[in-house]
This record gives sequence, C-alpha cells and structure tokens, in this order.
Amino acid sequence: MKSKIIFGPAGRPINYKGPAYKAPEYIANERLSAYEYQSGRGLKISEKSSNILKEESNRHDVLTSIHAPYFINLSSNNEKTINNSVDILFKSAQVGEWMGAYRIVFHPGYHLKKRKDETLNIAKSTINKVLEMIGQSKIKNFTFSPETTGKKSQLGDLNEIIAICKEFDNFEPTIDIAHLYARDNGLIQSKEEYNKIFSTLENELNIKRLHCHFTRIEHDKFGEKRHHTLNEVNYGPSPKYFLESLIECDFKGTVICESPLLDLDALVLKELYESLL
Repeated sequence: MKSKIIFGPAGRPINYKGPAYKAPEYIANERLSAYEYQSGRGLKISEKSSNILKEESNRHDVLTSIHAPYFINLSSNNEKTINNSVDILFKSAQVGEWMGAYRIVFHPGYHLKKRKDETLNIAKSTINKVLEMIGQSKIKNFTFSPETTGKKSQLGDLNEIIAICKEFDNFEPTIDIAHLYARDNGLIQSKEEYNKIFSTLENELNIKRLHCHFTRIEHDKFGEKRHHTLNEVNYGPSPKYFLESLIECDFKGTVICESPLLDLDALVLKELYESLL
C-alpha cells in the first residue's frame, strides 16, 4: 500500500543507464513511487515508447506524470507563438494519454509588459483553444497541471495558478515550492508559511492528490537562478517544514524532486518524511 505522500525524480535517475521510458523498474527498486518524464526540450517520445512506459509504470506501481516543453507561452502578444503553444499542449495531452500520465505539467507563460489580469485572460482564452482541439480529437484521459513559476516576469504565482484551475475541468495545480520561495524573495521560512499555501489550496480547489515539485533554490530580486541539492543548506526552502505541513494538512501528494541529484534527493525526502510520521 502506498504512503499518502509518494516521491520520485524529475527525469531519468542519476545512475540509470537505460532508456527513459523503461525507468520505472529502476525507480521502484529504489523504493520510490513516482516519475516525472521530462519533455522540456521537446516531445521526442514515440507512441510505442510511451506505451512501454505506461506498461512499466503499471507493472512496478510507479505514478507517472509528464513535463511538457518549456517553450509554451499562453499569454504571448504573438499569434504564431499562441498557435504553437496550443499545438504543443495538444500534443502533450496526446503523449500523456499514451503513457498514462496522471498530470501534464507546464509553465503557463509570461506577463511581459501586460497587466496581470490581462495576461491571465489571454492565457484562459488560449486554453479554451486547446480544449476545443481536444474535444474534436480522440483524447479522453488528460489532466493539465499548470505550475507555479520561479520568475516574477512569469505568469504563475499561487493565485494565478488557482484561478486557471478553477476556470477549467481537467486542470489541477503543480505547486513548485522552490519557485514560490524564489519569486517571493525567500518568504517561505516557517511551517506557518507552508500551512498558508496548503490552506489556500484546500479552500479554493477540490484537490484529490496534490502534485508538488521540491528542491533547494538560489534566487535574486528577479526570482529563481538555479536549483541546488538538499544538502546545500545555505539555500532554501526547508524540506522538513514542507513535509511536516503536508502531513498536518493530511494531503495525499506526489513530490517530484528537481534537485541536481534527482532520485537520490527524492530518497532523502522520502526518508525524512517517514521519520516525521
């Protein structure tokens, strides 16, 4: 029986040498239960390989998600960029269905020089175009998961992600704790700050399983700069407060580790979580 909170890497495990679509067995043997397949640089996996990943995930009881390409901007001023973003999200839904991904994670876009409400409205209009395409296709099983983003110039603070998920069916948030920490200048320093985030989510959205990203992060006045390993304690946020708050809020959750050590730090998080129960 799985724990309420499960852990896994954002991408191919550090010491794994095989194809990414066959990684679930390796991940399960590490005593991890989640895997976020990375397509940030493009959707390069075939339908055949995606189906193998689905079979491997089911066989080894590993919950799979997919991170869509980074070059999505749902709020662009450029019509070509909007159309490309629609196409990428549609294709991500197709690949996600092939591989049985329970979440399709993506970065929503950028504010540029627009007002925040204007950016959000353009993004919602673009999402409607994606959903219209999906409605005309054979795709049936998909859950888009817009991610809280790490730079202040990006669309994706907590309230914006909640607003998007409240607007549409088949949308659930990805809460990237490091990104929230970076874009708020290291504000998350206590368990109370985590509790505030999770309480807001609980009050605003009917979440069955919370999808999270976690790592330590370096930031400046503009937001995130780079990810760091969990043992680099000069950088935040605190994994202990994060996990304690998840436990106290009684969430079911998936925690995807994005530190440079991926699965190795995912195991560190899992062991810390188990020590807190």
